[in-house]
Amino acid sequence: MKSWKKIVVRALLLALAVALFAGYKIGFGHPFTINQLANRQALHFLLRSPETLTQLGLIEGTWLDRHSGKLAEVGPAAREKDYAFLEKSLAEVQEFDRAELSTQDRITYDILVDQYSSGLAGRRFAWLSSEGLYPISPMWGTQVGLATFMQVNHVVKNEKTARNYVERLKAMGPKLDAVTAEMERQAKLGLILPVSLLDRSVAMIADTTAGSVDANPLVTSFVDRMKAVKDLPPALQAELRTAAIAQVKDGVLPAYQRMTAALQAIRPQALQQAAGIGRLPEGAEYYALMLKEMTSTDYTPEQVHQLGLAEVARIGGEMDALLQGQGLTQGTVAERVQQLRQDPRYLLPNTDAGRAEMLARYGKILEEVNARMPAFFAVLPKQKLVVERVPVTAEKGSAGAYYEAPALDGSRPGKFFANLRNVAESPTWGMKTLAYHEGIPGHHFQIAQALSIPDLPFIRQQTLYSAYAEGWALYAERLAAEIGMYQDDPLGDLGRLQAEMFRAVRLVVDTGMHAKSWTREEAIQYMVANTGMDEGSVTTEIERYMGLPGQACAYKVGQLKILELREKAKKALGAKFDLKEFHRVVLGSSAVPLTVLEQLVDEWIAGQQP
Repeated sequence: MKSWKKIVVRALLLALAVALFAGYKIGFGHPFTINQLANRQALHFLLRSPETLTQLGLIEGTWLDRHSGKLAEVGPAAREKDYAFLEKSLAEVQEFDRAELSTQDRITYDILVDQYSSGLAGRRFAWLSSEGLYPISPMWGTQVGLATFMQVNHVVKNEKTARNYVERLKAMGPKLDAVTAEMERQAKLGLILPVSLLDRSVAMIADTTAGSVDANPLVTSFVDRMKAVKDLPPALQAELRTAAIAQVKDGVLPAYQRMTAALQAIRPQALQQAAGIGRLPEGAEYYALMLKEMTSTDYTPEQVHQLGLAEVARIGGEMDALLQGQGLTQGTVAERVQQLRQDPRYLLPNTDAGRAEMLARYGKILEEVNARMPAFFAVLPKQKLVVERVPVTAEKGSAGAYYEAPALDGSRPGKFFANLRNVAESPTWGMKTLAYHEGIPGHHFQIAQALSIPDLPFIRQQTLYSAYAEGWALYAERLAAEIGMYQDDPLGDLGRLQAEMFRAVRLVVDTGMHAKSWTREEAIQYMVANTGMDEGSVTTEIERYMGLPGQACAYKVGQLKILELREKAKKALGAKFDLKEFHRVVLGSSAVPLTVLEQLVDEWIAGQQP
């Protein structure tokens, strides 16, 4: 972003801060606009969440930066503050008369009410923590996210941000202790991490704390970032390196050790825990709430389960036909896919050279598909996309890949993170689909474009709805096939179908564990039997669903809704249907609930007809 744009952004943020502290109401007690209210509420949230403000990359290291040496509060007091903020914010929104708002402002109103109401709905569950369901877990746990945040997201661009990194290291130990205390509080209320998640968390903490202190990634990544700053004197770098080592040695590592001891102390109780959330008091109600939140529908667990079974059968038939066309006829579909997964012709060596080649291949795939996008999208994201490796300390508990949004000011591109813990987990015939999903035209097109939509309040530039965001990414996989990206590449198309099968199976196993009392082992067996994935990868996935109930159902539900709306538009508009314009409508209002997306498409259809 050009320097004058940065000045404008900072001026706007300062204006919002003034509005926050000086008051914002005039006339009869209403804000100027609902967008101003939404931005004020978002700013209030950001000031209480230093990590989120850093991830935005707006004011790091400037005179406005009062946050980059701090970490957000954890614990019961933070939980109550969160609920008080939600109550107050909901009441402020409901002062507006929705009927008098414009179309976009009504969307903002509906999203704010939905977000605040959904957040408040969790108040009844005393065993929820300020960090969510499980404050410690292999994938979603704060102990993983905080270390990754320090290594990846904390910006080191000048002396101020470098010194604040050390301050954050100083705050990291107490925050980890607070997370441990939350886990122990939950245990007293009957919520204990399932033993497989507990053991994996302990193993990941061991990896994080292994080796000498001066070689710990929390230190080495900081040193590397300081070296890249032109005006940071070597003497100051040496001073801050020494300070960072001291904080990691005396604060961070002991806190991780105390966390490990606490986990091991409750392990005998964890052995008695089932995989699903239904085991808890009001667990069924919590799962229904999570399913509604993650899919933005009113589907019951049974409806989602049956939808999954139907999709598994359909996709399995398509995979069988494709495999037979390649002369692969013996065994079940999953067995034949597993044979292909183990075929050395489609595996890169599990070495540093193999990892480098995989990253290079992903880059080429994205370059090729990006060249085709102007024919299918009227609006293209301005932000660049890069491919990087998942941080080594987070590999064991992470999924095969994920996307990280670019900074609002353009200082950081969108990032497609590929998990390279074991290159053999990713046969080359599956690489295209993963790149299309996480990168182009998947998450990068949707999320980066959302950040660029003018005149939207800050909250609507965020990825609030999994069913929309993940549904779009799964739709992007299908779109890539429709535009010929798998032409003359039948095994690549098999990779697409196998990935779609994977998402369909998620509907079955997520509802199976959390609503039908399936065991972890039953869920693993079902996924292996239907996807052809290796048991290690499946185990990581199943434990992911154990840690965040309902989220895995968002992908397929969202994709099916977008495809349904596209077919609805094609049928209504006939020859006047324009795929570019359909994509503009779907992506043009940022992330919205599926119910709102359907309204937007219906309005567009009506506007195209005589």
